[in-house]
Amino acid sequence: MIDFECDYNCGAHPLIIENLVRTNETKSRTYGFDEWSYSAKEKIKQAANNNDLEIFFLNGGTQTNATVIDSFLKGYEGVVTNDCGHINVHEAGAIEAFGHKVIALSSHNGKLNKKTLENFLDEFHNDESKDHVAQPGMVYITFPTEFGTIYSKQEIENIYSICRQNDLPLYIDGARLGYGLMSDECDFDLSWLTYHCDCFYIGGTKCGALCGEAVVFTHNNAPKGFFSNIKRHGALNAKSRLIGVQFDTLFTDNLYFDISKNAIDMAKRLKDILQQAGFKFYIFSPTNQQFVIIPNEKVKELESQVVFTHWFPFDADNFVCRFVTSWATTKEEMDELEKILL
Repeated sequence: MIDFECDYNCGAHPLIIENLVRTNETKSRTYGFDEWSYSAKEKIKQAANNNDLEIFFLNGGTQTNATVIDSFLKGYEGVVTNDCGHINVHEAGAIEAFGHKVIALSSHNGKLNKKTLENFLDEFHNDESKDHVAQPGMVYITFPTEFGTIYSKQEIENIYSICRQNDLPLYIDGARLGYGLMSDECDFDLSWLTYHCDCFYIGGTKCGALCGEAVVFTHNNAPKGFFSNIKRHGALNAKSRLIGVQFDTLFTDNLYFDISKNAIDMAKRLKDILQQAGFKFYIFSPTNQQFVIIPNEKVKELESQVVFTHWFPFDADNFVCRFVTSWATTKEEMDELEKILL
């Protein structure tokens, strides 16, 4: 069986395992004050060419989103996103569990549209009953989106401009950030991103690490008491070295970006194989997630040889299925898929 189910179905990059073993018996400080966490933070700043960053390491994406959003918002505020934003569809009500409403707007090609956001805010501010509803307190988007699409530089600038006009922080979920940045369609880099949002996180779990996400506040603007709120959310690692070593490795010698590019290179070949097999694509994705429309009979046939995700029924006779490449996808796996499909 070859596995294209997700981008975290493998352990960690060998260099990470090597460095975890190499440093295992070295005693260190804890709770984020270990030498590797400090080193990783400096390397991230260097990669972003920006020293005005505050960086914290957490374990996973849902935990990170819940902690960051809860830290930005007051009790009566909600977070604005689009209807397919990860916090709205795949986080089991984690945001609501801490008392904040997710305000979901319509999506366009998997993204939050400037006009949709503007219209919502205009309607809210002109609503005589606005004090009776959850107040919009921040904006959340994913990069790449749940459908593998990416925001352009102009699209992010437009959204960030609206956020600043309305005094709303812009937070970007970067669970697959490396795959977005290394896409041929992406017209900005990590440095540019740090100047066009208020917070984002660099996904490690889906991009080569065993676990871990790096939360980056872009203007030395971490909310007051953020460290304590990490603890409150059960997200503070006593053995912070576990994530520190991993990000120190990922941001040494361009590793994070190089292995992310592998996912994109493999996705290009994946698209070519799927297209040659006669499948139509549900949406154009320039990143590592590919969504194809497959006849129900073919889906059943493929299940015995390939692991993939059954996303949703397209119609009575076809299913939208997701195939995902990652930092660990090999040419040999692509060769095997080609044999199966062609």
